[in-house]
Amino acid sequence: MTVTRINEFQAAEGKAEELFNFLTSLMSSISSSKGCLSCELLRHTESSRQFLVIEKWQSVEEHQASVQSFPKQEMQLAMQFLGAAPKGNYYF
Repeated sequence: MTVTRINEFQAAEGKAEELFNFLTSLMSSISSSKGCLSCELLRHTESSRQFLVIEKWQSVEEHQASVQSFPKQEMQLAMQFLGAAPKGNYYF
């Protein structure tokens, strides 16, 4: 069964462009991951600090496997751009 993963991100004050650029840099890697059907980055129309990444996957397991392949050091560096902990959930 296909699943949709919705990830919410809020940039720290003054870090919206850095977070946007970081998330944009992940799009091709996510899209080319095994089991990824689509991936989209959206920016809130009224709050430039809020972002959604909407991913469609063949399964939860394939999404989780793709997350393990991302460089952990690079992901840690991105934490400085966040104003709150990211949130994410699966939907079908």
